[in-house]
Amino acid sequence: MDEAPQSGDARCPGVVLLHGIARTSASLTKLERALEASGFATLNIDYPSRRKPIAAITDDIHPAIARFAERDAPLHFVAHSMGGLVARAYIARHRPARLGRVVMLGTPNSGSEVADLLRGFPPYRAFYGPAGLELTTTPATVPNALPAIDYPVGVIAGTRFIDPVAGLLVLPKPNDGRVSVQSTMLAGMTDHVVVKASHTGLPRHAAAIEQTIAFLRDGHFRPT
Repeated sequence: MDEAPQSGDARCPGVVLLHGIARTSASLTKLERALEASGFATLNIDYPSRRKPIAAITDDIHPAIARFAERDAPLHFVAHSMGGLVARAYIARHRPARLGRVVMLGTPNSGSEVADLLRGFPPYRAFYGPAGLELTTTPATVPNALPAIDYPVGVIAGTRFIDPVAGLLVLPKPNDGRVSVQSTMLAGMTDHVVVKASHTGLPRHAAAIEQTIAFLRDGHFRPT
């Protein structure tokens, strides 16, 4: 009987991790370590989330992902927040030959009402840059203009918020303080689950990490 591939083995499944806007790969460190401990090889990428539009970001990250995808194993994606939109755009533009499953944590798949509210506010535009302006709920912006998915996607949404203004007054309820549960929904998704975590806390939340690993292994979330 063959031994199960270890995380350093070229045969073990690979996972590309994509952080959210105004974040770095460090925000996914706990999730990355859990994936490695579960036998996945990981590629945790930093990308210029505040400086470029999403289409340009996909081209920036392509060389590193293409090299990682040369491994003789499935290639999964795990993405937080806007990283899920980057993953969708990347797959549409540079689909890996051995594409596996995709897990999105708090991704605004229908856009963000917070972006709707702040898009005309100069400090928001200056800080979040071109990609920040692409996150609105209008039909022409990236979340609603990306191609339909034809691969397994599991979506994890949060239901706790730290910011009472956004959580109580701006976003539809339930929400994670940045993205509503409804906005995380994606037509054609394989599975959807909610956990009691805030938007920034999702990648570090124990239940979200466990559900991420379950979906990558089994193609569905564990019953809650």
